[in-house]
Amino acid sequence: MAFRVAVDAMGGDHGPRTIVRGAVQALGADEEIALVLVGNEDCLREALNGTEADQTGERIQIVHASEVIGMDESPVEALRTKKDSSIGRMVALAAERRVEAVLSAGNTGACAAACQLKLRTLPNVTRPGIAVTIPSFHGPFILCDVGANINAKPRHLYEYAVMATVYAERVLGIEEPRVALASVGAESGKGTDLVRQTHKLLREDTRINFVGNAEGLDLFEDRCDVAICDGFVGNVVLKFIEGLAEGLFRTISQEFENEAPDLKKRFAAALERVWDRHDYSRYGGAPLLGLDGVCIVCHGRSSEFAIRNAVLAARRFVCENLNDEINARLA
Repeated sequence: MAFRVAVDAMGGDHGPRTIVRGAVQALGADEEIALVLVGNEDCLREALNGTEADQTGERIQIVHASEVIGMDESPVEALRTKKDSSIGRMVALAAERRVEAVLSAGNTGACAAACQLKLRTLPNVTRPGIAVTIPSFHGPFILCDVGANINAKPRHLYEYAVMATVYAERVLGIEEPRVALASVGAESGKGTDLVRQTHKLLREDTRINFVGNAEGLDLFEDRCDVAICDGFVGNVVLKFIEGLAEGLFRTISQEFENEAPDLKKRFAAALERVWDRHDYSRYGGAPLLGLDGVCIVCHGRSSEFAIRNAVLAARRFVCENLNDEINARLA
């Protein structure tokens, strides 16, 4: 039986062409995958021109949606007024069990809201969280939540720790992932009421390999494999890391612009190797953990390569039965 993934082909900063072509590339990497592209049918058929769709046509279906939710729109209001949005249609397919997973590089808030409204959460989960994999000097670590829940409670952060632990074990292959709580100090008494109460919950559960609080500077020092925080803090941290990394690479590249051609060429090759090791697009997208279903949220600037990998990540999530394991551990 094919693994069917519905893709919001109208989301993202680069338009349908990038989303569609990236998703089609995943078909060549896994013959069990089938795509359901959701969006304006004319735009999607145009985007499919020149792709491998001719060879994989039977594995591609188009579901027309006449409306698109913009990145700057209020998620709940947009879902309420735009009944025929690509995000809404996509999530409805999952709610009707016509697909095994959904994927979007569009409005993250709208995607998360639609999933919570139509898919609901797993029986033992109160609020879902977005878990993003971040490359570091010592290997990848998971940051959860990065934007699904900015008004988190201690119970929510505790659930994120359990869910992200399962994700780190099953997808990243990390044994006994070290879980840290993002705070302004390493001491247990530091931080807001939310942090202090969550610290107590995590410390009391011996099934979690809790290593205490982690400051921002600890995240890239091999201090933890999973870092837990509310969605507001997580989103700020994520965007800061992305901006700093890109800025540093640009600055270093500019410093070598006037060097001798041979030196410049060698440096460019070395810099490209470093970038490849720290390129987030290798991981594709971030799962919205805790849903009674599978949703992969992608960066708005995602490339074809990132979308391809996001589709494959959705496939791994289902194959590893992560939701069953998450629900069991939170029982």
